[in-house]
Amino acid sequence: MNPYRVLPIFTPEKVEEYRNRNFYELSPHIYALADEAYRSLRDQDKDQCILITGESGAGKTEASKLVMSYVAAVCGKGQEVNKVKEQLLQSNPVLEAFGNAKTVRNDNSSRFGKYMDIEFDFKGDPLGGVISNYLLEKSRVVKQPRGERNFHIFYQLLSGASDDTLKKLKLDRDFSKYNYLSLDSAVVNGLDDAANFRTVKNAMQIVGFMEDEVQSVLELVAAVLKLGDIEFKPESRCNGTDESRIKDKNDLKEMCELLGIEQSVLERAFSYRTVEARLEKVSTTLNVAQAYYARDALAKNLYSRLFSWLVTRINESIKAQTKARHKVMGVLDIYGFEIFEDGDNSFEQFIINYCNEKLQQIFIELTLREEQEEYVREGIEWTNIEYFNNAIICDLIENHQNGILAMLDEECLRPGTVTDETFLDKLNTICAEHQHFESRLSKNSKFLTDHSLPHNCFRIQHYAGKVLYRVEGFVDKNNDLLYRDLSQAMYKANHSLIKQLFPEGNPAKVNLKRPPTAGFQFRASVGTLMKNLQTKNPNYIRCIKPNDKKASHIFTDSLVCHQVRYLGLMENVRVRRAGYAFRQAYEPCLERYKMLCKRTWPHWRGPAREGVEVLMADLPVPAEEFSFGRSKIFIRNPRTLFFLEERRRQCLQDLATLIQKIYRGWKCRSHFLLLKKSQIVVAAWYRRYAQEKKYQKIKSATTVVQSYTRGWQARKLLRELKYQKRCEEAVTTISAFWHGTQARMELRRLKQEARNKQAVTVIWAYWQGTKVRREYRKFFRANAGKKIYDFTIQRIMQKYFLGLKSTMPSMSPIDKSWPARPYRFLDGVHRELPRIFHLWRCKKYRSQFTEEKKAVYEEKLEASEIFKDKKALYPSSVSQPFKGDYLEISKNPKYQKLNSAVDEKVLLADVVNKINRANGKGTARIFLLTKKSVVLADQKTGQVKASVPLPDLASVSVSTQSDGFFALRLKEGSASAVKGDFLLSSEHLIEIITKLHRTGATAADSEQLNVDISDEFLVQFKHDKVCVKFIQGAPKNGNSVSCKRKNNRLLEVSVPTTA
Repeated sequence: MNPYRVLPIFTPEKVEEYRNRNFYELSPHIYALADEAYRSLRDQDKDQCILITGESGAGKTEASKLVMSYVAAVCGKGQEVNKVKEQLLQSNPVLEAFGNAKTVRNDNSSRFGKYMDIEFDFKGDPLGGVISNYLLEKSRVVKQPRGERNFHIFYQLLSGASDDTLKKLKLDRDFSKYNYLSLDSAVVNGLDDAANFRTVKNAMQIVGFMEDEVQSVLELVAAVLKLGDIEFKPESRCNGTDESRIKDKNDLKEMCELLGIEQSVLERAFSYRTVEARLEKVSTTLNVAQAYYARDALAKNLYSRLFSWLVTRINESIKAQTKARHKVMGVLDIYGFEIFEDGDNSFEQFIINYCNEKLQQIFIELTLREEQEEYVREGIEWTNIEYFNNAIICDLIENHQNGILAMLDEECLRPGTVTDETFLDKLNTICAEHQHFESRLSKNSKFLTDHSLPHNCFRIQHYAGKVLYRVEGFVDKNNDLLYRDLSQAMYKANHSLIKQLFPEGNPAKVNLKRPPTAGFQFRASVGTLMKNLQTKNPNYIRCIKPNDKKASHIFTDSLVCHQVRYLGLMENVRVRRAGYAFRQAYEPCLERYKMLCKRTWPHWRGPAREGVEVLMADLPVPAEEFSFGRSKIFIRNPRTLFFLEERRRQCLQDLATLIQKIYRGWKCRSHFLLLKKSQIVVAAWYRRYAQEKKYQKIKSATTVVQSYTRGWQARKLLRELKYQKRCEEAVTTISAFWHGTQARMELRRLKQEARNKQAVTVIWAYWQGTKVRREYRKFFRANAGKKIYDFTIQRIMQKYFLGLKSTMPSMSPIDKSWPARPYRFLDGVHRELPRIFHLWRCKKYRSQFTEEKKAVYEEKLEASEIFKDKKALYPSSVSQPFKGDYLEISKNPKYQKLNSAVDEKVLLADVVNKINRANGKGTARIFLLTKKSVVLADQKTGQVKASVPLPDLASVSVSTQSDGFFALRLKEGSASAVKGDFLLSSEHLIEIITKLHRTGATAADSEQLNVDISDEFLVQFKHDKVCVKFIQGAPKNGNSVSCKRKNNRLLEVSVPTTA
């Protein structure tokens, strides 16, 4: 029972009180059940599972924490064991922060299912664990019901993170700035989000998260918040289709910086959707509603995949390191049965209640049905107890052919228009006869008199009561589609974690198969969970909610009675009271208790049943306390089982004493024999040592005598050799001195002769030099100044040119800088060198141009010659590239007919406005320019309205203002001039006139087109000439140009005055 307050019954003293105590020995307590499951796993080698069920807010999450804390307290100790226990316990705060939220029923409601397998070794010490998660309620990320919050981590991050962390994540503490956070319940009494954030970060460090991993997780959480602030606005394209555009790109920019994604890539993914079918690709624009759907789908998938990655990362840290067989205890904490009174039960509540139906079915099969069938199967006298079996409800939901989930998958996968209403029609068709299904059109409803059953709803009679489901959103939530463009955009991110979360975005691994639906995945997960639970011995914790107000000291009788009734507790109590508390097969029973009887100990040679009968007959147990089945013995009262266990414990103590006695005797005999053997070995080794020592002394003395003798002989031989060597060295020394004396005397003679010869040469050279200097002294004095001047000028010029090498300006033709001249006499060079250098770098710059680029610059140059300083619109067009085909007429299927009607290559395609002389208003026309003609066509149908050959054009008239009006003047008498001239308006006026002028100039059969620039010109409309006059005036309709008819002969164009 959830008391909604802290009670002093879960203290360490209570843990010790219930430790190793029999189940019925003390008052009922969650510790008693946890201890029974743990001891059964440790002593009897039976895998256990603890199923915690109940309504939302009944205390299931707290119960699972108490079970895990008790198991951690009673199992073994040690550094490694304590580390494993701490990691298992600290995984809870992390998963609660990312998977729990405040609801109207519970301030810490689990919005996902969790099943943890704790693995133990043969001693009962924990080795690790594995966590499985089921169906995170990811729709809560983008929308929360009134009075509820988003997941805790968002509020914890904004409340508890430091200012520096929030600055790095580009976040603000104000909850109201984020669209994904509900404001009416942002602060919850009793929850300290800032302290909980510190707890979560500490828990992540204990579990084993690295600093960069924690930072990556927080960046993804911040990105989800930023994603919710992206808003869209509608925009119409020139081809008539609607698309969406992002209003404020600042949040998108910050989100892209967090995730390392190019802003343009993600912006395009929000505006377009690419559909692939085998070898075809079709790209369509998204309207505003579809863009918001894509944004929310990305946010939900991003958070859901982050949560799954957290579970996987925790499993990597807490998994058992050894590969030996483990004992397993499973703890199931899954969302409780949910019924919203206002009928706002959607797909999430349907899936949650289906899971609770399956858990109730396991409870029924393993307790009520299985136990009663076992009594009948074993031949035990038994009166059957009736109970409600919810298998029919499970079949209604999960049947592979006619089940609700199967029909929902079929509806999602079929072609054509699929809506929630078509899904409800299918349910009405197939499930109308089912006794637990009701809808407005089914036979079980009250037809139109049942005002509690709206048209878009259906009702299921669950084991916990009737639940009204609204079909709105069933199809979309089951599809759970994320556009492939968004997956591929996420995969392009430079973030360390994003690529792992979106592997399907890899272009090299594009999978065109449709992903499984959310209902199919959850049904498969629940099926795997049920198979896993059925392989373990179940233990049940039924959580009861005393009231709906989440307050202590309030007990609502009707609510509690309803929970007790639909949980099947009454039937379970009746079965337990009338049945047997314990049953066991004969073989393990005899193996466990055979030491209690001398006739069965140590070995029983007969059948196991006869051995158990002999055993029970020998014990002082009343006959009515047990019964013999066909393969098992049944014990009615737990006290009888306690008696057997106590006797077994005493016998084991006696046997342990006997084993100890025999072991001590064997140990003493072994020790004595070892001492005896050791004494013999020691004596033998000592005698050997003494003889070795005596031998070593004799050997040492002999070696000393031999060494002295050998030394005397060696010294004698050395003296003789030294004397012989000294005699040989004396002869060699004397000979060397004599030869050295002779060589030095000869060297001195040769040096004297060389000095004499050199003296004569030097005297002759000096004499010749004196004669030459006397002869040429007069010439040197006359030319020395000019030579020095020429040399100085040469050095200055050389230094100037070498300096230019390092101070040369850039290669840009528009760079007019040039280094200053150092001396005045360089003026001529200083003027000529910049000109030569400029000509050279212009040539180098022109050589880099491709033919296409040359054509573009030629068009820009020609536009400058025509309009510069003549047309006010020209300066704004300089920076805009001339695109030409603005409508992509060759690619757009809408204009396929028009493209085929034009034979020549289209030089320019744009949408212009044709001005009507009657009222001055414009009509949208497609303007096409080819090498031979100008074509005007209807924008919607693509039908050609007029085709004018270029030779028929006389001139083009434009104003000097910043408007886009121009008149095509046709030659009088030409075939095209029957209907008169054309007065048109375009946003790309400069490009159109330039291309017309170039095309007319290059055509062989036409003259160069004249361009008249004036604020007044005449236009021929059929037989009348109308004056078009341009005036400047204040803007009336925004900043747009307006054209009005003044009289039959005048059209006045008002151009807004530019600042």
